[in-house]
Amino acid sequence: MRILKSSFAVVERRAEHAVKYFYSHLFWHNPGLRGLFPASAEDMERQRDRLFAALTHVVTHLESETLLPYLRDLGRDHRKFLVGPEHYAAVGASLLAALAQACGEAWTPATEKAWCEAYQVIADAMTAGAAASGEPPWWDAEVVRHLQYGEDIGVLTLAPRIPLPYRPGQYVSVSCDRVPATWRTYSLGNAPRPDGTVDLHVSRIEGGRLSTALVRDVLPGEVLRLGAPGGRLTLRREDRPLTLIAAGTGWAPVRALVEELVQHPPDQDVRLFVVARDAAHLYDRPLIDAHAAACGWLGVTYITPAPGQHRDEATARLATALGNRALWREQDVHLSGPAPFIEETVRLLEELGARPDRLFHDAVPVSGSLRPRPLGFGEWFLDRPSPHWHNPSGRAPGAY
Repeated sequence: MRILKSSFAVVERRAEHAVKYFYSHLFWHNPGLRGLFPASAEDMERQRDRLFAALTHVVTHLESETLLPYLRDLGRDHRKFLVGPEHYAAVGASLLAALAQACGEAWTPATEKAWCEAYQVIADAMTAGAAASGEPPWWDAEVVRHLQYGEDIGVLTLAPRIPLPYRPGQYVSVSCDRVPATWRTYSLGNAPRPDGTVDLHVSRIEGGRLSTALVRDVLPGEVLRLGAPGGRLTLRREDRPLTLIAAGTGWAPVRALVEELVQHPPDQDVRLFVVARDAAHLYDRPLIDAHAAACGWLGVTYITPAPGQHRDEATARLATALGNRALWREQDVHLSGPAPFIEETVRLLEELGARPDRLFHDAVPVSGSLRPRPLGFGEWFLDRPSPHWHNPSGRAPGAY
């Protein structure tokens, strides 16, 4: 573990170079694998981010009991790419070549031995996770309804051709023939229904090819692919008060949790905070109001900026509202929304007395650079790295 961590510290300083070298080596020696990856340069950039995020997660959790479950989940998720044992061998060879190239003189026989053994553990765990799932690599799901709210929010109702097993609060990765070989994660916005349909809530990202296609282009009758459900934003059903906080289309998983609570009412009060950049983005308000009127245990607070104010004011108004609520230590809190929003809200709740082990949300990106020391000007100029290497989806599997 010491060798792995010290050598990876060297690699981190040349992260961008290492990951680009990895993919160049992989595609040069295995040209048939190129078709499994996105065609556009922008999507490949995201792919490189995800690779380094996973590698960073492994190295930083070497001594954690959550590492093997994470790797098994990763292997389960990679079935949607039709990954087989032969692919793990090819990836391993290219990864070792990239690490050796990035380490330079720091790559010793002992370092190579440590990484060979580590990669075998990674490959074995991922292969075991893929084999043990007993699930299809993906679920084909027909679009049966498409609702658009404004220019940038879409709600797609899908009918999977075979039942999709999931729990309220989870997400799935989604692929569409309009943007081949590209997968993005989106939350499921409903509790399980008798007819098996599910809702995807999609917020269009400027320049995001898949989110744009899903919000503006996809029509009823088209078929999407759904990866295996994942995520940790699920109810624990403890005998404690519950607070739900949703921002933007982070409302989708919270909506599913509310539906579950309506179907199986809790013994304790539930407080729901819904945060939006303006009143127009409270696209599900009629449903929320109907639940609040019918369920005495549910209290709702809407948070939007004051008229004419910047949308960031909503976060400040939420902070005030949360500060007026007491007994945070006694509560379970579920949060969903953009990664910076979750990070900031988690810090605030901990300052207000909430217990970290009772704050539940999907994994968020690591803030800032992971480099152990600043680069000198010469290093920066000759081999400038990206300052933020993390999983851009912010949805890496997390342990309960």
